[in-house]
Amino acid sequence: MIAVIAGGVGAARFLTGLVQVAEPASITAIVNVGDDLELHGLHISPDIDTVTYTLAGAADPERGWGLAGESWRAMEVLERYGGASWFRLGDLDLGTHLYRTQRLLDGAPLSIVTGELARAWGVEVGIVPATDDRLRTMVTLPDEGGIEVGFQEYFVQRRHAVRVSALRFDGATSARPAPGVLDAITAADTVVVAPSNPLVSIDPILAVPGIREAIAARRDRVVAVSPIVAGAALKGPADRLMTELGHEPTVVGVARLYREIAATLVVDDADRDLAPAVEGEGLRCVIAPAIMSDPHAASVLAQAVLSAARGVR
Repeated sequence: MIAVIAGGVGAARFLTGLVQVAEPASITAIVNVGDDLELHGLHISPDIDTVTYTLAGAADPERGWGLAGESWRAMEVLERYGGASWFRLGDLDLGTHLYRTQRLLDGAPLSIVTGELARAWGVEVGIVPATDDRLRTMVTLPDEGGIEVGFQEYFVQRRHAVRVSALRFDGATSARPAPGVLDAITAADTVVVAPSNPLVSIDPILAVPGIREAIAARRDRVVAVSPIVAGAALKGPADRLMTELGHEPTVVGVARLYREIAATLVVDDADRDLAPAVEGEGLRCVIAPAIMSDPHAASVLAQAVLSAARGVR
C-alpha cells in the first residue's frame, strides 16, 4: 500500500509514473484542497481535477491542467457580458464543476464526490481530498498594501508575479481529515511526499490537524521528492516563494522543511554535490533522475522512490 501526499501538476505526473511500477489500486493520493475556489457559483477543485484528468490520460499535455481538446465558448460569452474570466474554465471542464457543485449541494461530502468523478474517468487510484471541510490558502501581498487574497487570485489572476510575505491556511484549525486519509497513511508500506510545491501544495495538507502527526509517526517509511532542481522549481513559483518566505531555495531548504516528517529525500543528479548537506539535516539523500519529461521518466523516478523506501526497512 502506498500513500502519496499530492498537489498539482508535479504530483499528477509522479502518479502517472507510479501506476506503471505499482498496482493502481494499491495507491491512495491524498490531495491538496487549499487551492479550491468558488467562482460563478461553482465549486472548483484544481488539484483534484489535475490528478484525476492526468491519471485518466485526459489532461491537456501542453498546459498540464484541464482537459485535452477543450473549447472556450462559455468563456467567450462570459467575456461578452463583462464577467470574471481570469480563471479559464473550458466547456468540457465545466461539466465536472457542475456535477461536483450539484452533488455538494445535495449534501454529499467532497470525498464521496471525488471518488465518483474518479470512477467515471476509469481511475483505479484512490483519490481523496485532504479534508471535506473548507480549507483555503490565503496569500499576503506586501506590494498591494498587505492585502490577503485567495491562492488562485495570486497564482492565476496575478500570474504569481507579485511578492508574497505570508501564507495562511484558512479553516485549517477546525478542519478534519477526510474519511480514509489517516487510514491510508497508517496502513501504507510507503508514504511519498510528491514533488509538489512544499509551501502551497503540501503544507495545506499538513495543516489539517492529525495529518502531519500521522505522517511523522511513519517517518521511517516516508520518502519525499524534491521539486527543486539545481536551485529552481521545475514548474511554478516554489523557488521564489521559498526565498520570499525565508527558506533556502535548494534541496537543502526542502530537506529542512521535511526533516520532521520524512526519513529520505530524493534529489536530482544536478544536486548530487548537496547530498552531504541534505544528510546533515537528518535525512538520507538518494540521487535519481527527478525531471519527469515524459511518462517513462516519471516511471523511472517512481521506481527510484520505491527502491529508496525499501532501502530503509
